[in-house]
Amino acid sequence: MRHPDNGHVESGGETISRTVTTPEGLEVEVRKLSVGPMDNNVYVLVQDGQALLVDAANDAERILQAVADVEVATILTTHGHGDHWQALEEVATATGAEVLHHRADDEMIPVAATRLVDGGEVLAVGGTTVELIHNPGHTPGSTSVLLAGTHLFTGDTLFPGGPGRTTNPDEFATIMRSLEDKLFVLPNDTHVYPGHGDDTTLGTERPHLQEWRDRGW
Repeated sequence: MRHPDNGHVESGGETISRTVTTPEGLEVEVRKLSVGPMDNNVYVLVQDGQALLVDAANDAERILQAVADVEVATILTTHGHGDHWQALEEVATATGAEVLHHRADDEMIPVAATRLVDGGEVLAVGGTTVELIHNPGHTPGSTSVLLAGTHLFTGDTLFPGGPGRTTNPDEFATIMRSLEDKLFVLPNDTHVYPGHGDDTTLGTERPHLQEWRDRGW
């Protein structure tokens, strides 16, 4: 994983907010905060007072403060590594939210899912929707969230500078297939929100695909 230097929000720092306009003209607020010793990014997508929370990673108190003014309908865990679900049980209990993660990572996550997903599901967020994309490699169940067709929350699958960590050539081949077949089919202006560090775009990263293949795992 490569964490670039520009604009990184340190754990315990401020919450960054931006507005995304959907093709239908609806405004979605995207809140980003960094939590815990591994500087995990937590994302809150808000539309019409309802929210989807992506990765209740750590520091439940701070996450709950960040969502105190909205109704969290759903919490999605992008993958099963422990740094992405440390606060899940406490946040889910406090908010009453539906808990989702991919069935392939179910045994890695000690908090029972309300519903297991496979990828391809469409979730409501207020008056708009997001699509779940299954992109295995970093873990078998790694899942990204696509908002408005060009805003992509990738967990640890894609960072500025390359794919997330893999531990053997088979996993690396799998994550590269996921990137090429599932994520880089999206437009160059797709904004990428990774599980750690700063944002990027697919257009920024696309020219380096061959470099990543050559570098290997």
